[in-house]
This record gives sequence, C-alpha cells and structure tokens, in this order.
Amino acid sequence: MARKLFVGGLPYRTTGDELRDAFAQAGEVASASIVTERETGRSRGFGFVEMATDEAAQNAITMWNGKEFEGRTLTVSEARPKAA
Repeated sequence: MARKLFVGGLPYRTTGDELRDAFAQAGEVASASIVTERETGRSRGFGFVEMATDEAAQNAITMWNGKEFEGRTLTVSEARPKAA
C-alpha cells in the first residue's frame, strides 16, 4: 500500500499543522498539506498526508475514513498517482 493518503471533506479553516497533528494519532507523519486555490489561497477542502510507514497509513485510513473532524466527515483513501 502507498504511504500517501488523500484526505477529503476537510473544513476550509483546517491548517496543515492541524491535519498533521490529527493524523499523528495513527502513526508518524512524514508530511501533510492542504490544497489551496491559486488565486485566493483559500482551502479547497482536501489535502494529502504522507505517513512514514505502510502500517501507519493503514491505521490512518481505519482511524479517519468516515469519521468526523471539526464538524465534517472525512474521506481518507490511498492517493492515486497524478494524471500525466
């Protein structure tokens, strides 16, 4: 399983640090980022978290997929490769 996870359904006010802290409950986080609009810098409501190990990634999916985070239900899955 890939270690990079897609996280959808994020509240628009969530920061990268808050995302990292939440996913650290499942294991070591290598990186966490929120995707923003280029023009406004506003969150697009999703991001990516890279877990340090496959086990931590699976734990994070189990822990957060379908669960509530700051009033919104998250979708957490293995990230798909970028389209060419």
